[in-house]
Amino acid sequence: MASRELQASTQESSMSDVQKVVLAYSGGLDTSVIVKWLQETYNCEVVTFTADLGQGEEVEPARAKAEALGVKEIYIEDLRETFVRDYVFPMFRANAIYEGEYLLGTSIARPLIARRLVEIANETGADAISHGATGKGNDQVRFELGAYALKPGIQVIAPWREWDLNSREKLMEYCEQHGIEVDYAKNKKKSPYSMDANLLHISYEGGVLEDPWTECEEEMWRWSVSPEQAPNEATYIDLTYTKGDITAIDGKEMAAHEVLEYLNKVGGANGIGRLDIVENRYVGMKSRGCYETPGGTIMMRAHRAIESITLDREAAHLKDEMMPKYAELVYNGYWWSPERRMLQAAIDESQKVVNGVVRLKLYKGNVIVVGRQSEDSLFDASIATFEDDAGAYDQKDAAGFIKLNSLRLRIAASKGRGIE
Repeated sequence: MASRELQASTQESSMSDVQKVVLAYSGGLDTSVIVKWLQETYNCEVVTFTADLGQGEEVEPARAKAEALGVKEIYIEDLRETFVRDYVFPMFRANAIYEGEYLLGTSIARPLIARRLVEIANETGADAISHGATGKGNDQVRFELGAYALKPGIQVIAPWREWDLNSREKLMEYCEQHGIEVDYAKNKKKSPYSMDANLLHISYEGGVLEDPWTECEEEMWRWSVSPEQAPNEATYIDLTYTKGDITAIDGKEMAAHEVLEYLNKVGGANGIGRLDIVENRYVGMKSRGCYETPGGTIMMRAHRAIESITLDREAAHLKDEMMPKYAELVYNGYWWSPERRMLQAAIDESQKVVNGVVRLKLYKGNVIVVGRQSEDSLFDASIATFEDDAGAYDQKDAAGFIKLNSLRLRIAASKGRGIE
């Protein structure tokens, strides 16, 4: 049975076999066109799924847009808490960062969306799922790897790999021909950027950003003030950690999504979290993108600070060695893979002692750690002190330690293998 399902998943979708499709639907231009295109091309029923991941815009209007397109089964779900608690927080326990800069805001949302697409397909008896990711990007890979990992025989329809509507102008023409209402269709205004937003970040691609030498426009940024315009007075916050996750801010307990909402607000107000990078996409090309991740930037700095006093040295260093692989797995769409789950188990084991409070100073784009404390701290002032340690540490022991560790170097040097 499993082999037949696997074989089915590698075959092209047969239009005659598809009676019902679950579409990841935003209500924007691309996915509105996709609804009508699926209905016409596959002669099938379309179920829409719209997820509220904290993108900062109302998702309920998607219902009226879907209804206008003849959709009967419409799923609109508030997944903010699930998103942060079960996806963002586990990733931040790993201190995951891709290519030294990117905090994986878009990447981490895709496994949750893929999971709900498959679950809704099971609930509604749908034959396939569909998404609006293009054939040039990472998201097609993330959606589909997730779907196949969760349901091997699922059919996936990716319109951007099938149709010839390969420009905004052609999509707009399609809307006019089929009477599809799109927000900016009425005034012919073209959105300057391709954007994706959720509680962790907002991303910008396209437009002037396609030239990596061109500085982005100040008007582009939506969540943050520029560091130059940030307040002249610093903001102090205390973050309480329990097993590697933030559970309270300034002593007030909060749900996971409330934590990130608050940090986005205070971080954005202080000019924190802007990023302009060129990254290597999994499909092979380089892409320039700008990102706003105010809350995530604060979380990354604070988490490393609480780990610095609670984690054993070798455990901390091992985590740092595993992190690039973990980040690459998330970026490339392997959230549901056995290797990511193996790494997560090791990371979560390390977080049992990551408890305490970190005090931060936020000032003009900077996140400055000014204090950290924990009952699980391994920092021992009586040993580390520069004053009289009352015999807590015998400095004479260091001589033998150094001699033993230099033994191989001394032997090599005696054989003429010195530094040239």
